[in-house]
Amino acid sequence: MKKNGKSAESMKFLVIVDMQKDFVDGALGTKEAQAILPAAVEKIGRFDGKIFVTLDTHGEDYLETAEGKHLPVRHCIKGTPGWAQDEKIAAALKKKSFTPVEKKTFGSVDLPELIRKAAGKSRFEIELIGLCTDICVISNALILKAHFPEAPISVDSACCAGVTPEKHFAALETMRSCQIDVR
Repeated sequence: MKKNGKSAESMKFLVIVDMQKDFVDGALGTKEAQAILPAAVEKIGRFDGKIFVTLDTHGEDYLETAEGKHLPVRHCIKGTPGWAQDEKIAAALKKKSFTPVEKKTFGSVDLPELIRKAAGKSRFEIELIGLCTDICVISNALILKAHFPEAPISVDSACCAGVTPEKHFAALETMRSCQIDVR
């Protein structure tokens, strides 16, 4: 597609996955999650495009849910301090416009439609960062790849952390196998 003799640029979308207090230094926080904060803040500050921010969102009945029975750690209960964005991420986002996307499970079923509407008929590319690489980042990346098989989709590994370093690297390899660019 050319515009005035030049190739039309793709719209750029950044998906920030679950950079919430409970995943950084709260109920399910890790030193690896805390370690990626400077790189994530820098990426948000430099990013020129549309930003979507997913929020892992549970209710008071979390422990009675299927997820709660498999992971019996109360986290990201809507309205609690642990549900809020990490304060450094929140500060970086204050300087940007973004769309919050609450999700009740690992991957957002609403995110593809929100991206489709934002893109209109334009070509686009999607980059993901966030937590946890091996659960919510990979789930969202694969959902987006299934909806947009021709769109370039990437994950910035320096801005992601897994439940463990080993699971982080395993998830990155799985995403590579599914034709998601890992940087």
